[in-house]
Amino acid sequence: MKVLAIDCAASLCAACVYDAAVGRELGRSVLDLGKGHAEHLMAVIADALKAGATGYVGLGAIAVSVGPGSFTGLRVGVSTARGLALALKVPAIGVTTLEALAAEAAIAFPGRPVLAALDAGREEIHAALYDETSGLTYGPAVTTLANAVAMASGRSAVLAGTAATLIAEAAGRIFDIGPRTATADILTYAWLAAAKGQGERPKPLYLRGADAKPQAGFILSRQRP
Repeated sequence: MKVLAIDCAASLCAACVYDAAVGRELGRSVLDLGKGHAEHLMAVIADALKAGATGYVGLGAIAVSVGPGSFTGLRVGVSTARGLALALKVPAIGVTTLEALAAEAAIAFPGRPVLAALDAGREEIHAALYDETSGLTYGPAVTTLANAVAMASGRSAVLAGTAATLIAEAAGRIFDIGPRTATADILTYAWLAAAKGQGERPKPLYLRGADAKPQAGFILSRQRP
């Protein structure tokens, strides 16, 4: 089965084609945009398919990063993946950025617990803790830096993600650290999705609500005079 993987969770607009039958990447295209994923994603996908000598009809599944990450980027990636899957009549498979980062850390440090953590600002951490067999034991959830430090220290976990250095500094001790990025390599999403198989339709993972909220008392109920 050939899998098309899409990632718009952070600054990258990335796609790759992965042949799950032989465990090999066939082609990829990656742009570091910051923003503007909607305008470039279909061209990035086309470039990845061309590099992999694969057409849309040769795909058996669509993998997509579902977050946590950029609010707009996640919507672009997930809606594109679901649209392609519907048109091609193949499954769309979601993979979180935290499980992808943890998977890369587990490859670098096998047989160890991994705490994947992203700096969410406002003194908050988006975190997920995985055990020695990569089984999820906590999260994905919003937590405090203090709680992230306690989880990492209590399990002597390998750290991964943009909050890894922050957690290590707050703990005042040395940790083994995997990727320190906001998202994993696009190939990681592809092989994780192939291993998971079909499940529920992917949707963006928003661990925190939107910043814009109506002011209290702004919306008034209509009353008769």
